[in-house]
Amino acid sequence: MRSVYSSTLRSVAFGPLACLAACGAAPVADPFDDTGELVALSGADAGPEAACHTCHGLDGSGDGALAPRIAGLDVGYIVRQLGFYADGQRRHPQMSWLASRLDSAERVAVANYYAQMRSPPERWESSAPSCFEYMAKLYQDGDPDRGLQACASCHGSRGQGVGPGNPSLTNQSARYIAEQLQRWRDGRRYGDAMGAMQKAAAGLRENEIRPLSDYIAGGPVPADRLEFQEQCQ
Repeated sequence: MRSVYSSTLRSVAFGPLACLAACGAAPVADPFDDTGELVALSGADAGPEAACHTCHGLDGSGDGALAPRIAGLDVGYIVRQLGFYADGQRRHPQMSWLASRLDSAERVAVANYYAQMRSPPERWESSAPSCFEYMAKLYQDGDPDRGLQACASCHGSRGQGVGPGNPSLTNQSARYIAEQLQRWRDGRRYGDAMGAMQKAAAGLRENEIRPLSDYIAGGPVPADRLEFQEQCQ
């Protein structure tokens, strides 16, 4: 009788402990990892000096210069650009290093993290664009005589982007847009579908790149903003 009682007591006393030990062996999901926030704030294996927020800001809005806004961009677009940096189709010392150190799951996680951020309100560039009317026409209609397709056909009449493969241009700085157009034009950036951006940028004249970038950064179709109504010199 005592042995049965002792056996029962041991089962009651140690059973929950055994259960706790077994339950404790299961891995616990870390929501910090799942959202991609860890990569954004720590740089993952690339180290803290490559953390996304150091250039793109905690809100993903960029630095107003050469680090672009990534908040609110399509998740597939962000993943694709990280892949381009990793395999050399886009080149930037810090971005190439970071992208090459992230595995596919980390790229998707951090892309989702920024894609789910709300894009900041539109802002106007402090410097007034030149050649407003001509650049507005170039953006909205292109130049058929040169075979130049309208920017708006892919990026929208207000730069909002058309479909997941064509990114929004709103709240990107004029410096960043001009730098990318120059890279497309010079063949230092590639990887777009059917070479559309390479062809478009190659059709631009050198002296059109900065005024067009100013216009895009200022916001397409700000017809009521008289300070933009400048004539080409």
